[in-house]
Amino acid sequence: MRIVLKFTIDCDADTAWRALHSPRIVGELYAPLLQMQPLLPDGLPERWMPGDEVPVRLAAFGRIPVGTQLIHISDRTLDGPGGPVRILRDSGIPLTGPLGGLDVWDHQMAVSPAPGRAGRTLWRDRLTFDGPSALLLWPVLWASWQARALRVRALARRWARDPGLRD
Repeated sequence: MRIVLKFTIDCDADTAWRALHSPRIVGELYAPLLQMQPLLPDGLPERWMPGDEVPVRLAAFGRIPVGTQLIHISDRTLDGPGGPVRILRDSGIPLTGPLGGLDVWDHQMAVSPAPGRAGRTLWRDRLTFDGPSALLLWPVLWASWQARALRVRALARRWARDPGLRD
């Protein structure tokens, strides 16, 4: 099963790329409904780096356990017609909870300069998932991704002013 989103956001591609690598920012995309809580004693990294494997507990409203997930980060860059297309991939897997019935989880987020729109970014988001519960989870995940797109659009306006996202 697949969910695909494509839209432009109000920040430049470099800022969007740094936001994708910030566990704090990624956490804001789901808050307050869902929160990531680290399972490692060192907590979440300051930045996601290629090769990171981070187990997290997911909690609804920060209190109700929803399950655990392994986040596995990789990056790649492709040449696009308007400039580089940078892709962050989480190929981890849900471990427990409702999403634990999935045995495929491939979440890729791509950012590139928006064609003809200086200072704006083309954001592409693709989730591919499969497993025994995939059909039942598709409507919930589709609705979650629509809400997530709204949050990305709303938060992107602030990312350019966020001192934590500067190089």
